[in-house]
Amino acid sequence: MSQTIELPRTSGPDGALGGAWKVIVRNDDHNTFDHVARTLSRLIPGVTVPSGYDIADRIHASGLAIVWTGHKELAEHYWHQLRDAGLTMAPLEQA
Repeated sequence: MSQTIELPRTSGPDGALGGAWKVIVRNDDHNTFDHVARTLSRLIPGVTVPSGYDIADRIHASGLAIVWTGHKELAEHYWHQLRDAGLTMAPLEQA
């Protein structure tokens, strides 16, 4: 009869790909509010054009805003899409 040996976990569930990662857009002087709002609404699930304008206002007022939080693979996907659309991105951060 074979025996299963369970090894101790070397990292918590928030390590590597798990846990939450933050996608952060930074303020810049070359993107318009309209471009930021419409890009966010097109690429980030749950963001409408009006809420995109709210986020664009937050980015302008504070210098940056977290636009999405979730698993690393999706965070990387959204980060690349937003960067490719011309937005100024901060590095991904673990939440």
